[in-house]
Amino acid sequence: MRLLTGIQPSGDLHIGNYFGSIKQMIDAQEDNDIFAFIANYHAMTTVSDGKRLSELTMRSATDFLALGMDPEKSTFWVQSDVDEVLELYWTLSSFTPMGLLERAHSYKDKVAKGINANHSLFSYPVLMAADILLFRSEIVPVGKDQIQHVEIARDIAIKFNNQYGEIFKLPEFRVDDNVATVPGTDGQKMSKSYGNIINIFEEEKKQLKTIKKIVTEAVPMEEPKEYECCNVYNIAKLFLDEAKQTALQERYSKGGEGHGHFKQYLAEVIWEYYRPYREKREYYASHQDEVRDILKMGAQKARLAASETIEKVRSVTGISY
Repeated sequence: MRLLTGIQPSGDLHIGNYFGSIKQMIDAQEDNDIFAFIANYHAMTTVSDGKRLSELTMRSATDFLALGMDPEKSTFWVQSDVDEVLELYWTLSSFTPMGLLERAHSYKDKVAKGINANHSLFSYPVLMAADILLFRSEIVPVGKDQIQHVEIARDIAIKFNNQYGEIFKLPEFRVDDNVATVPGTDGQKMSKSYGNIINIFEEEKKQLKTIKKIVTEAVPMEEPKEYECCNVYNIAKLFLDEAKQTALQERYSKGGEGHGHFKQYLAEVIWEYYRPYREKREYYASHQDEVRDILKMGAQKARLAASETIEKVRSVTGISY
């Protein structure tokens, strides 16, 4: 089974990225054909500083490798290193009705949050469709907010296939219901765009400071507290097995502890969970040429995988002559 995911290097990787898609891909490497890329073209919708985008691209690649991406088992590359994706993006644009993009929830949400409305942000789903369809992806692990983008990719592929035959494989989305939407510090979906993230590799004191900002209800310490709708609990449970979740629920229910205690507990859980990944990251951070070589090798593999699809597209559309 071929699974594909892309992560924007528009800021530090956070636990929403990790549980929303990265962990699924890492866990699936043994039994599936994994395609994972750093989506630096997509990041241009929010990052306009060229030097910063370059730095963030390398940082994201370093983080990805530290978290367990295995370049021997998977295909791992930077989006801009495969030229064919922009070629397919333009071709698919000719098969994308304006109304389809105007209905995209993500575009509306981001504009409402103050992100500048421009063509790249508006046509983001078409580039995402190119990413998915170019590599004949079968499964795309996403959070609930990205389901519509996979559906748009399917709609475009169907329209193209109706014109030229069965060129594209129709992808399916996969959502882990347990982590479909990871809450941020303000209770909204965790997103770099919203400024509510918990950075995976943040320095310990800064990470604790961020966690202490998580929005919670004002409840006297001695009283029982609701855990179901508590942002602290809903983040903590991502890291806990069933027994530890039950134990934490009991602490909420019996009272005697404030949300500050639960925030401190969450900080300790997160810090310990990512301990081995931090050690691995230190290695890659001090061996950046090795990271570049891995990305170069991944791009070669990705271009090879893309070649069959793009040649078919060129042929049927008349671009090849």
